[in-house]
Amino acid sequence: MSLTERKICVVGLGYVGLPLAVAFGRKTRVVGFDINKKKISELRKGFDSMHEVSPEDLSSADIEFTSDPSLIKSCDFIIVAVPTPVDSHNVPDLSPVISASHTVGKNLSKGAIVVYESTVYPGVTEEI
Repeated sequence: MSLTERKICVVGLGYVGLPLAVAFGRKTRVVGFDINKKKISELRKGFDSMHEVSPEDLSSADIEFTSDPSLIKSCDFIIVAVPTPVDSHNVPDLSPVISASHTVGKNLSKGAIVVYESTVYPGVTEEI
């Protein structure tokens, strides 16, 4: 299956996920999912409050911005790009990765591929 035949979902539209969604959206259909409804509303209007991508880049990409997790089911390639903040002892907070994994897992179609684009230590995906 070529890239143009795929439907990609990017989960987490922060400083990593949003530019990634825009880049893929130049070549194929993308679902951009985030739990922050205010962010989704702004992105639908062509405004990125983080200034990671320009309004022109947003409008030129084929992205459906949503906070509805059921749209993940329509995708065959899912990229999880959520933060993994660390505390003062450099211990990562995996709760965003765990939460995103549960959301994706509940809305995963058979045969879909899931990729984690997050800074985590080796073995995290097996642990969670």
